[in-house]
Amino acid sequence: MKNHTAASVKRLVELFIVSLKLGLTSFGGPTAHLGYFHEEYVRKRKWMDEKGYADLVALAQFLPGPASSQVGIGMGVARAGVVGGLVSFLGFTMPSVVALILFATLLAGSDVSEAGWLHGLKIVAVAIVAHAVLGMAKNLTPDVKRKAIALLALVVTLLWQAAFTQVGVIIVAGLVGLWLFKVHDSSDASSSKFLISKKTGIICLTLFFTLLGILPLLRELTGSYWIALFDSFYRSGALVFGGGHVVLPLLEQELVPAGWIGNESFLAGYGATQAVPGPLFTFAAYLGAVMNGWQGGLFATVAIFLPAFLLIIGALPFWDILRNHPKIKGAVMGVNAAVIGILLSALYNPIWTSSILRAEDFALAAILFSMLTFWKMPPWIVVLVGAVGGAVLSI
Repeated sequence: MKNHTAASVKRLVELFIVSLKLGLTSFGGPTAHLGYFHEEYVRKRKWMDEKGYADLVALAQFLPGPASSQVGIGMGVARAGVVGGLVSFLGFTMPSVVALILFATLLAGSDVSEAGWLHGLKIVAVAIVAHAVLGMAKNLTPDVKRKAIALLALVVTLLWQAAFTQVGVIIVAGLVGLWLFKVHDSSDASSSKFLISKKTGIICLTLFFTLLGILPLLRELTGSYWIALFDSFYRSGALVFGGGHVVLPLLEQELVPAGWIGNESFLAGYGATQAVPGPLFTFAAYLGAVMNGWQGGLFATVAIFLPAFLLIIGALPFWDILRNHPKIKGAVMGVNAAVIGILLSALYNPIWTSSILRAEDFALAAILFSMLTFWKMPPWIVVLVGAVGGAVLSI
């Protein structure tokens, strides 16, 4: 028994050290993270075979939430159970959470409302999101039908900027996908090898949907600031399809109109998030810290990542049924197309409208976009160039 416990602890410690190393070095966004994970977990340590890893990545892409974080959690679960998933998540996420809370603390202690480098970070956000839209659109809207869904999503989210517009667009796009995309090749049907009980999965999925439904009600009934804050971050984390960049418009519409954070600080944090390794969802740590200090940063981090954790644990036992169901595939195709429209809407407002104010701003944005798209430079270098460029333009 002691030997078994010692072996379990050793495995958890090893898992934490490896995931911490990835959290300190994984620059470049979700796609790059998946490459780092494959190199470390599959090729180097052989903790999972190629097929198992492909299944895990497919599940993370299917679910809403931060794909790379969910793959990391799933890898931890496969290695050391649910506790292993938590340990893997902490190691991968902690470095960027700490860095962004420190950045928010420094920002709060100084008057940077007119700082040139801050405006430069806002222009970085233009280049980053434009680059993300271009890359995702090639894969998610390859045909006329999906381009049409993306266009309608763009128009609706631009003209009706209400709190639940994005959620409504995603639901409608899923239903349209069910109707439009009925025929699929089932030759890619396969089974996964992630062993977790269906009881555990049902508990996690039940908790996910219960919180999604009850938090808005508690928010209205109690009027509590902290419940409202938890609800905003939890709902944003639960409804993000298509990767971390999509969380930007959801959080912007939740936090800025409510007066909880200014648009300047919001976009500055988004730029800073590109400069640190780890998942884009740690943007929540910065936002929480700006509003309520380091305690708020940790609070917001837990709230926005909790849906991802519940979903990946909950879905693992049922993944075979979901991934091989033709109608589910069709709905996902429709949702993914709508994500492109939502991203384009966010690129225009609030990002473009508050960042590109003159010809010089557009010129800097074009340079930064080219660095990402054509010269394939790491995002952290683009962030530094953007900050310096903004400072130069302000002189």
